[in-house]
Amino acid sequence: MHLGLSESKKFVLMVAIFLFFYLVPFPFRTTNPLTEALLLLQWYAREHVLLCLIPAFFIAGAIAVVVSQAAVLKYFGHQANKILSYCVASVSGTILAVCSCTVLPLFAGIYRRGGGLGPATAFLYSGPAINVLAIIMTARILGWKLGLARAICAVFISILVGLLMHFIFLKEEREREEAAGFFLNQAEEKHSLGQTSSLIFSLVAFLVLANWAEPKAGIGGFWAAVASVKWLLSGLSLLGLFLVLKKWYAGQEIQEWGEATWGFARQITPLLFLGVFIAGLFLGRPGQEGLIPSRLVVALVGGNSFRANLFASLVAAFMYFATLTEVPILQGLLGSGMGQGPALALLLAGPALSLPSMLVLRSIIGTRKTVVYVILVVVVSTISGMVFGHLTR
Repeated sequence: MHLGLSESKKFVLMVAIFLFFYLVPFPFRTTNPLTEALLLLQWYAREHVLLCLIPAFFIAGAIAVVVSQAAVLKYFGHQANKILSYCVASVSGTILAVCSCTVLPLFAGIYRRGGGLGPATAFLYSGPAINVLAIIMTARILGWKLGLARAICAVFISILVGLLMHFIFLKEEREREEAAGFFLNQAEEKHSLGQTSSLIFSLVAFLVLANWAEPKAGIGGFWAAVASVKWLLSGLSLLGLFLVLKKWYAGQEIQEWGEATWGFARQITPLLFLGVFIAGLFLGRPGQEGLIPSRLVVALVGGNSFRANLFASLVAAFMYFATLTEVPILQGLLGSGMGQGPALALLLAGPALSLPSMLVLRSIIGTRKTVVYVILVVVVSTISGMVFGHLTR
């Protein structure tokens, strides 16, 4: 991967900033909104960059370089079978246990390769929202009704939001798909489906296994067994990746893959870090205070009113939730008087949205589409919370 002088400087600067937050122990003895922002940024650098965000960049780069546009359009394009494309997109979270920020490079790779806005946004929502372990934890810790409602509503919302995004921007999407079809007619297949699938599978396997969470007490069986050998399995997935690259991929393609990966990292990383900092400044870390006091949040999400559900959706949309952290946070809020309806609204809007993800999404699909997507998720989450709260009274 050959970087120009300015690109090299950007790369060195990004690495230096990452290492600063990763390695430097902040000597804060008291907390305030500014220290909360810095500590949240450090936590994000330590917990999510190396094993979560960077593998996602490499997957996005692979999609952009080695996945044929024909394959993307076959499953996610205008001519694709709509039932198949939305079903595939809506259940993707059962495989990818990622947060709202990590799914962005994957979304960008699919969208820029010619995937339709509807299936791509269904994938964007479902990636962090439909996490099997998180749903199991929700059911075990917060009750089976809330866990079941989360699973059903997350699948439904991903499809609904995707369809609404498709129809709202139908004219623009048709123009974009016609352009994609023009380039598709001139493209040549470089690799077979099996070769491409092997590369993507090994990358996704590493992402999933390296981030496999230790199950909470009472959740054993398959999840605990995988957690006990996750590093062995992660190593095997990397070995498989090396063998795939050596057998089927030339040096030029690997260089292009590296350049595409850097392109995603350069675009997305600064916005993510800025968004995490701002989220920590206003909302603090879990259990800590930012500029907005937590007691105000608790006071506004009691009961099952429209205001309570809307407020829960809005706060969740801007707050950053790492994978699985929403469950213990919600446990504390429920103990402080939060209603069942607002709890579901938070579970539906929180993992799928965050201020960092909004900033990055705007750079990928533009301001209008981002605003509409956020509004749709918040509105549908609010309505789902109100219905669930009514049914569980």
